Amino acid sequence: MASQTLSSSSSPAFQTLDLGVEGMTCASCVARVENALRKVPGVQDASVNLATESARVTLAGAAGDDAMPQLARAVRDAGYAPRAADGGVQADASPWSGFGPVAAGLLLAAPLVLPMLLSPFGIDAMLPPWLQFVLAAPVQFWLGARFYRAGWHAARAGTGNMDLLVALGTSAAFGLSLWLWWRWAAGGHAGHGMDAPHLYFEASAVVIALVLLGKWLEARAKRQATAAIRALQNLRPELAHLLRRRGPRWEESDLPVAELRAGDRVAVRPGERVPADARVVEGRSSVDESMLTGEPLPVAKAEGDRLTGGSVNGEGRLVAEVTAVGAESVLARIIRLVEDAQAAKAPIQRLVDKVAAVFVPVVLVIALLTLLGWLFVGGAGVEAALIHAVAVLVIACPCALGLATPVAVMAGTGVAAKHGILIKDARALELAHRVDTVAFDKTGTLTRGQPVLSALAPAAGEDEAHALAMAAALQSGSEHPLARAVVREAKARDVAWPSAEAIEAVPGRGVRGRVEGGTWAIASLRWCEELGVPVPADEAQRFLATGASVSALLYWPGGEAAAPRRVALLAFSDEPKPGAAEAVAQLRARGLRVVMISGDNLQAAQAMAARVGIDAADVRAQVLPGDKAAAVGELRQGGHVVAMVGDGANDAPALAAADVGIAMGGGTDVAMEAAGITLMRGELALVDAALALSDRTVAKIRQNLFWAFFYNVVGIPFAAFGLLSPVVAGAAMAASSVSVMANALLLRRWRPGR
Repeated sequence: MASQTLSSSSSPAFQTLDLGVEGMTCASCVARVENALRKVPGVQDASVNLATESARVTLAGAAGDDAMPQLARAVRDAGYAPRAADGGVQADASPWSGFGPVAAGLLLAAPLVLPMLLSPFGIDAMLPPWLQFVLAAPVQFWLGARFYRAGWHAARAGTGNMDLLVALGTSAAFGLSLWLWWRWAAGGHAGHGMDAPHLYFEASAVVIALVLLGKWLEARAKRQATAAIRALQNLRPELAHLLRRRGPRWEESDLPVAELRAGDRVAVRPGERVPADARVVEGRSSVDESMLTGEPLPVAKAEGDRLTGGSVNGEGRLVAEVTAVGAESVLARIIRLVEDAQAAKAPIQRLVDKVAAVFVPVVLVIALLTLLGWLFVGGAGVEAALIHAVAVLVIACPCALGLATPVAVMAGTGVAAKHGILIKDARALELAHRVDTVAFDKTGTLTRGQPVLSALAPAAGEDEAHALAMAAALQSGSEHPLARAVVREAKARDVAWPSAEAIEAVPGRGVRGRVEGGTWAIASLRWCEELGVPVPADEAQRFLATGASVSALLYWPGGEAAAPRRVALLAFSDEPKPGAAEAVAQLRARGLRVVMISGDNLQAAQAMAARVGIDAADVRAQVLPGDKAAAVGELRQGGHVVAMVGDGANDAPALAAADVGIAMGGGTDVAMEAAGITLMRGELALVDAALALSDRTVAKIRQNLFWAFFYNVVGIPFAAFGLLSPVVAGAAMAASSVSVMANALLLRRWRPGR
């Protein structure tokens, strides 16, 4: 019935369940489903999205195991149909899917409205009352049955929705027509009825036909808005070429991708999609990852390189070892992030929901006042008063109000995913346009993150090769970029190193361990100062002036109880990422303040900042990993809205502390989970693109809300004062929903840099 996923909350006491909800038509429906779900025992919160026709429910952990039947029953009792959470995006439906009832309604209503169009030209083509009834009745009670059902459920629950307004309005017009026809016939009139009074069968039939047309256009637009998810789902191939060892040879056989397991070996032929996340063990090729990262050019792959499931192999045959399958794969996580963002509510939508909760009751009161006003103040007859009240009910349908925000979020997150920008939640998408300060982590974010050991300066009497061997011994088991730089340099010089034991990482200071029975450490200058180890200022200054990071190799000759001595200085250099300076310039051109947060010493950090165009005053140096979040907090003081850009696990607290966290996709899973936005490519230009897309999306939301309110705020008075017929009101109501959807879908034309 629905999919179940663990909550992103760190607390194991809660979990989230997703389910689809069919039959919702407006913002009032959203409020009713949410209220019904919140009454289920164990439910902590419920959020319903009209555009995706989905609900996300947060439950207490113990209640989650058997809650789904109760949630489905609550949805059904509220008058809607529960379905599988992903049922709305599983397949590409025909563009004309569901058009049958719409076509039937338009065909039946056309003969009724045609005489109205011809009458200004002096052509009297009014149909006899019996024929008008025959044409209008199927529209009212067959095609319009959905409005009666949903309206009845709403009324029974003590709320109102679009369906109730349509059912009341069209029933009033249809009933008035029956009354006028009966009164005319009872007066002794006979014949073909060409002299009958004006009836309003065309109003009820045309309104229902136009509303059905509007809902069909909405559904078609929704399918376009969810095209990004369907495109990602279609990247999954059905078969993999599994390799099994049979004696000295490998035999190849086809296997459903769903049956692959981590550790399996697969062959990927030229032109095929990679079946799962894997690591190349044999072969060379280039791989097209554009649908995952937005990268337009193929990426070269060789032994040891990672492959992402869903990418397309180029010209060479590859043999790869599967590293992740199913829900743990990169593609599955991308789909999950996009679905989460599209199912979530933007903060502004919560205000809209509050308005919608009282909107329908207010409209009913206005319609009643219109009826009474025309009867007792305007001096009109029952016929005219009722028609004006019907026009109020029809024009006021809050369809567009419920769609204004979620459809823009769907379109924005969808086009972002297409270009390698994964937006984790709607809050980040909406909030990013208010960012006035962007803080960058330095290593791996602004820089390549692959430093080299640019200099090794032994102290007097120390052997350089021995110092390099001891440093490599300490770093050989680490994946830290500086550690890899030391090991690469030792390998390049063909220096062998002994094994180390009791390795201990000292956060923000360095690493310590035992090598050949003695205690050694690679220490930051800060740690050296704390330990009382003197460092030649002129020598360190020479390295720092070039922007290099400086560490010291220390040895405790008398054991850890004694003071250590400096064996050598190690200088590490890093280069800015390609395009880093341009990206910073783009952000500053937008009027944003750009800040660098680094664990390096001030001089090294300022040297790198100067190379990428960041002011020295905006450098935060010697910041320990645990203090990065506090540094972000300081930037947020005074009401500033801060975006933090980082890539490492030590950046996760800062990413979470920022108003908007932006993780580089080449970074760690922890950083990606903590961030609201993930850039699938390491291109810093995408930071500006993500902020620009937020600007465009929020602009669309505001435009949509303006038009949604405009139709109602302007239309209701016009209808109340008799300036709109029910037919025109129905057309305007349908046009409001369609215009909101069409305006939001213009976001699909967005491109980075445009």
